[in-house]
Amino acid sequence: MTDSTVTIEERPMKQALLRGFRCKCPNCGEGPMLKGYLKVRDHCPVCKEEFHHHRADDGPAYLTILIVGHLLAPLLHVAFVHWRPDPWILFTVFAVGCVGLSLYLLPRMKGCVVAFQWARRMHGFE
Repeated sequence: MTDSTVTIEERPMKQALLRGFRCKCPNCGEGPMLKGYLKVRDHCPVCKEEFHHHRADDGPAYLTILIVGHLLAPLLHVAFVHWRPDPWILFTVFAVGCVGLSLYLLPRMKGCVVAFQWARRMHGFE
């Protein structure tokens, strides 16, 4: 009786996540992962790694909301308690901050989710 287990080499998670955060291919780190703002390319133009079978779905949006909420909610409390600005000033500053930070983080979180799936060989990233 022979053991037919196939050893699959580990893909470096930290490196993949960093490359995903930069919206680069998790395999080579050179080619862009996204075309446009949030559309994932079918494959990397440099190393030809396929991305068409990713399943990011709503994960990047949830991560973005989680991060933005955890950063801005304490700042909102501190600003209100220490400086007591007018409500319209407080709203304006934090609305702009919330939208700006969300727009910055959303494609980066999408890159991280796709890179995580690539590193863990999920959903067809064999």
